[in-house]
Amino acid sequence: MSQNRLQAVSKSKETHRQNIQRNIEHRLEVAKAKGDERLVRQLEAEIKYFG
Repeated sequence: MSQNRLQAVSKSKETHRQNIQRNIEHRLEVAKAKGDERLVRQLEAEIKYFG
């Protein structure tokens, strides 16, 4: 694979990871606002997994 292609794939993977993390963080804020402790714990675990 060419170097440019490898860089594009790497950048795409990083962007995807960042999008997932932002989505989880938003869901965490909503869960905290609603007082859903079970979901808060689950989302905090997901953040650790993807972080």
